Amino acid sequence: MTVLQSRKYCTGEKLADKFGISIRTVYRDIKALSEIGIPVNFDVGKGYFIAQGYFLPPLSLTIEEANALILLNTLADKFTDNSIVKHSHNALTKLKAVLRYADKEKADELSSQINVYLAEDEKQQNPWLSVIQNAIIAKTVLQIEYSNNEGKHSKREIEPVGLIFYTNQWHLYAWCRDKKAYRDFKVKMITRLLDTEKPHSIKKHQDLEDYVKIF
Repeated sequence: MTVLQSRKYCTGEKLADKFGISIRTVYRDIKALSEIGIPVNFDVGKGYFIAQGYFLPPLSLTIEEANALILLNTLADKFTDNSIVKHSHNALTKLKAVLRYADKEKADELSSQINVYLAEDEKQQNPWLSVIQNAIIAKTVLQIEYSNNEGKHSKREIEPVGLIFYTNQWHLYAWCRDKKAYRDFKVKMITRLLDTEKPHSIKKHQDLEDYVKIF
């Protein structure tokens, strides 16, 4: 149920692979869920999904799961920007709310004993990551002002494909409408950014994984 609710669609093959079971067992378990009132539906070519509007019981976390999220939240503080840090803190607060009282105390203690130290010039400054994430999901065009390594400034319209973290900074991989080619933009070099809310001109962009393979 958790896996089905965590994504829009999930094929029987993926469920079988994740849980180490046969396709036949997947079919039987899906039928069992339906029989107890869980609205599991199926779209040909896409997979299984739980009908919109159905929600699982309140989330339950183990202390180990909470500890993992605390560590990730600490990394978010240092390796993302203010647009992400705010949402990360809010999410962690909600997750802590479902812990047992004793585990909350342990989680708070661990939070105070984990830190990441970076030089000031290594910290992410521009508040663009949240807007970029939304544009990637919505497939909308971004209008940016960009300063390259030589200090030359340019205005561009780009179709964002994905975010990559390497060389200790975030890079935005996107289709540049001006150059009519894919480009790698350093997020910290973007001086202004606006989501135009216009749809991509290209329906299917190159996969981010194909670009990452060149590293």
